Amino acid sequence: MRVIIVAALSMALAAPAFAAADKQPPSRMPSEMTPTEIKAYNADIARNHPYYIVCRKTETVGSLVKKLRVCRTNEQWKEASAKGNENTREMVEGFARSGGTNGN
Repeated sequence: MRVIIVAALSMALAAPAFAAADKQPPSRMPSEMTPTEIKAYNADIARNHPYYIVCRKTETVGSLVKKLRVCRTNEQWKEASAKGNENTREMVEGFARSGGTNGN
């Protein structure tokens, strides 16, 4: 009897983990989704899941007030960060190869 109860509780607690494991990426770009759609999509997955959608507000150049809402999955944020780091690394290495001059 105890074994059955423990097994049932284990399955009940593990059910959200199984649901998140087979979660598909969003069908359209997260920035095109409404906040309500994003909340519904994120409802059954953990914050650290690769497909969890995170929105950030970035400043718009030329405006003191206007903000741009950018939404991406954790996986997309990670890729963007890696690409930015790679571009910066290449620029710094190129600057070092040129002897520290800017070509002037």
